[in-house]
This record gives sequence, structure tokens and C-alpha cells, in this order.
Amino acid sequence: MKFVDVISGWINRYFSNEQAIYLVLFIAAVLAILLTLGTVLAPILTGLVFAFLLHRVVDRLVAWHVPRLVAIVLVEFVFLGALIALLIGVLPLAWRQLRELVLLIPPLLGQLRELAGELSARYPDFVSETAIDDFVAVLSAQFTEGSGAFVQSIVAQLPNVLGVLIFLILVPIALFFFLKDKDRMLGSFAALVPRERGVFQEVGTMMGVQIGNYVRGKFVEIIIVGGVSYLAFTLFGLHYAALLGLLVGLSTLIPFVGAAVVTLPVAVVAFLQFGWTLELLGVMATYAAIQVLDGNALVPLLFSKAVNLHPISIVAAVLVFGGIWGFWGVFFAIPLATLVKAIYIAWPKQDVVAGETG
Repeated sequence: MKFVDVISGWINRYFSNEQAIYLVLFIAAVLAILLTLGTVLAPILTGLVFAFLLHRVVDRLVAWHVPRLVAIVLVEFVFLGALIALLIGVLPLAWRQLRELVLLIPPLLGQLRELAGELSARYPDFVSETAIDDFVAVLSAQFTEGSGAFVQSIVAQLPNVLGVLIFLILVPIALFFFLKDKDRMLGSFAALVPRERGVFQEVGTMMGVQIGNYVRGKFVEIIIVGGVSYLAFTLFGLHYAALLGLLVGLSTLIPFVGAAVVTLPVAVVAFLQFGWTLELLGVMATYAAIQVLDGNALVPLLFSKAVNLHPISIVAAVLVFGGIWGFWGVFFAIPLATLVKAIYIAWPKQDVVAGETG
């Protein structure tokens, strides 16, 4: 069989159905919009995400005989309250602790040098003082360079404060209209796709429940894991509890890798504060217990409809989509990977009988 015949057979198998052509064009259009106008449309897209998260709450209130407009207003007020609490309560506290941590880096490096010196004195055959001096010097240079870059980036972002304020204003407005005009917008979208849209419906059905459960569950997971970590660190009197709790909560966005990466700052802060004591053991044991409970109890409870993806596929999706869309790419990595899989499963295929000559 000639190579051209193989390619022709593959095209006939996967692209002979007009729904496949429409699906390709639709995906290409969405990707083109996101890649070219994603930054400009960020407030609208963010409002769409939150509307997707909250529309079931509105539907539930309507089912309880609450007028739809009243239900939307109630949900909007709850959203605004949570946003204000985040902006006034959580973020300023985390930001203040982050600044304190940056200012304390030189003393922390000094403590690290003293501890390393003790190790060198106890085990001179394994840890040389010269190697420790070189390591601390390199680490100090890296921290100094990183701190300078961090401050410069903050200063560079000051002119964008107006843009942030506009973003914070537009997101609730977009959320309100997405909730209010959901049926009209869905009707307009349905008018753009062909009447024969079995593939669209199949993909939409496969993805609706999975993406909805995943996104809502992930928000709840971040809040619970971050909140419990903050309370636990506060009970131990650990410095920078709010900052570390926020990092632990956000680490759940990155499967497998996030928890391992955040373990380092938690361990370093606890070690420098408590040393080799029972408090250090208690902090790390509590942190390990939170991770175990999250992975073995909370995740199965929140994500009852598990996403059937191989771990390598999940890591690849996080790297690819995170590299393209940053934070939101990481957040939606698993749903997007599931979407790719759903499209592959639902893709219309024309059976071709090998050896047919007509």
C-alpha cells in the first residue's frame, strides 16, 4: 500500500464526517481567540469561569422557589463578599508575611551557616567547611538576586494598579450577566453550530459533569487544605502561617509535584524557628497528615467522578497548558486533558474496510 493511500485512508476515516470538520474549526477558533485575545478578554473569561462554578447554586435556589433574578443577586453578593474578604483579609496578611520573610533572608542565611558549621565540626570527613562557605555564598547571591528581581517586578506592576481595579470591577459584572442571560447565550451558541451536532452534544455531555465537579471541587480543596494548614501552623506558633497556608492550598493545583515542592519552605521555616525539637517533628507530622488526608479522603470525596487519566498525562497537561496560559492553564490542566480525551473518544470515525477495491 502506498504512503499516499495510507494518508488518504486516515483522512477518510477521521474527517469524512462534516461534524468533524465543524469541530476542528470550532476548536481552532477558540484556541485562536485564547492565544491572541486571552489577556484582553481575561475579565470576561474569568467571569465565565465563576459563572460555570455558580450556575448550579442559582438553579438550586430557583428549585427552592426563589425568583431567578433574586437568586442571581444573592449569589452575586456572596461572591462579592468572598472577594472582598480575600482582598482585605487573606492577601494583605500573606503579602505582609512575604515581605517580612524577604527582609529576614540574610539572618536566616546566617543561621543556616551556623547550623552547617556545627555539622562540619561534628562530621569533618563528610561536610567540609569550604564547601559550606561556597554553598552559602552561592545561596546568598541567588537570594539577593531573586529579592532584587522580586522588588523590581513589584515596582514594575505599580502602573498596572488601575488595570487590576478594572479587572476586579469587570469580573463581577461579567458574572452577573453570564448568570442572568445563560439561556439566551446558549441559544445563540446553538445557532452557530450545525443542526446535526451529535458530536458537540456528546463531548458537552462528557465534559459538563467532569469539568463542573473538578473545578468546584478544586476550589473547595484549596480552601479546606489551605485553611486547615493555616490553623495548624498557627496552633504551633509557626512564623508566616498565613503565607505557608496559602502556599499549601495552592499546591493542590499541581498534582503530585505541588505538595512535594511546598514541603521545602514549610520544613525550612519550621527548622530555623524550632531547630531539632519536638515542635519541628509536630509541624512536619501535621503537614504530612494533612497531605495524606487530602489525597486519601478529601480528593475521593470531592471528585466522586474521577478523571481517568494516566499520571504521566496529568503531569504533561500541567506543563503544557501551564506554559501556555500560566495560572489558569495549571488550574484547568486536568479538565483540558479530559476534554482532549473526550474529543478523541467522541470523534466521528468512518470505518474503512482494508483491501476493498470496489
